[in-house]
Amino acid sequence: MDSRTGLPVVGMVGAGQLARMTHQAAIALGQSLRLLADSADDGAAMVAGDVQVGDYRSLADLRRFAAGCDVLTFDHEHVPGEHLEALAAEGVLVLPSAPALRFAQNKAEMRRKMAELGVAGPAWRDLSTEADPRQALVDFTDRVGWPVVVKAISGGYDGKGVWILDSIADAEPLLAAGTALLAEAKVDLDFEIAAVVARSPFGQGAAWTPVETVQQDGICTEVIAPAPRLSDEQAETAQQLALRIAAELDVVGVLAVEMFIERGGALLVNELAMRPHNSGHWTIEGSRTSQFEQHLRAVLDYPLGATAQTAPVVVMANVLGGPDDTEPALDERVHHLMAKWPDVKIHLYGKGFRPGRKVGHVTALGDDLRLVRERARAAADYLSLGERAKVDAHD
Repeated sequence: MDSRTGLPVVGMVGAGQLARMTHQAAIALGQSLRLLADSADDGAAMVAGDVQVGDYRSLADLRRFAAGCDVLTFDHEHVPGEHLEALAAEGVLVLPSAPALRFAQNKAEMRRKMAELGVAGPAWRDLSTEADPRQALVDFTDRVGWPVVVKAISGGYDGKGVWILDSIADAEPLLAAGTALLAEAKVDLDFEIAAVVARSPFGQGAAWTPVETVQQDGICTEVIAPAPRLSDEQAETAQQLALRIAAELDVVGVLAVEMFIERGGALLVNELAMRPHNSGHWTIEGSRTSQFEQHLRAVLDYPLGATAQTAPVVVMANVLGGPDDTEPALDERVHHLMAKWPDVKIHLYGKGFRPGRKVGHVTALGDDLRLVRERARAAADYLSLGERAKVDAHD
């Protein structure tokens, strides 16, 4: 406990935008949030008061960081599982636990577990366990056809570590690199959704409405709540499936279950994330309880908050870094955006702008899906591109 507040100290490994927004939620709750940052220049490290700089791959650094924390949690899934197991053995409360987190860290383990639970997903093959990965891939594609999706089993994000291949010749460089790979059949999908839920140690669960996620070059560009093309029955199925997965894997905290909707309407689980997730950023303004507040409630075993939407339609659009010569300057772009769209909420992460990098997001709320989506997309594009953007969205 923090002796100054009488409230728990939550340690979050990582100090990126997820930690930054978790810190904002912690302030309102009176919680003390301690961060383990790679650098004092990390987005959350710029704004939080209790920051330690260290290496999340170092058990010694993790031990120093965890001393005095009531619970340890994460804004990314890259901490070595053996380090988390060592900390837990020493009495540190780690949530989500290492046994749960491994299903978000290792795509092959996740696929095996989903198959064990009878949860539908794309056909897959773990190439890392094969004596001849090339031949295994040939055999797999003889069954499912080309193109095929090949993923790095660990470490991929935002389109990195994922390749869509059209032939065995395309796969040769990946196979030669020695990366542990998982092959999956390419799904004939209609659209993609995310079902974000939370679960506490007590076993209480809470679910937000499933959202549609719009992808471009492997990066999520928009999130629409509720998912407009999802039937009520599909939405209920997706929520219940995500809550079931959270319970079966004993997840504590926020769990995002990314799903494909096939053209025939079937739901297939794509990937899992056991932390606040990009598909849940809309909840800051768009839900009675944000995913960041809910994650804190969950890992502290507090009762979970209401998840009702605050408006019929909520659209979050990611702000991606634009060209180096974007004009006008960022401060002026923020000024102009606020003047043109005073209802649109801006969240910038304190990150340097690089082409294609997620540097922030905007959120718009309203009653009309087309108009809300137009405003969110136009505002995000203006922050990214400045004078190059089209800004003729409805006022």
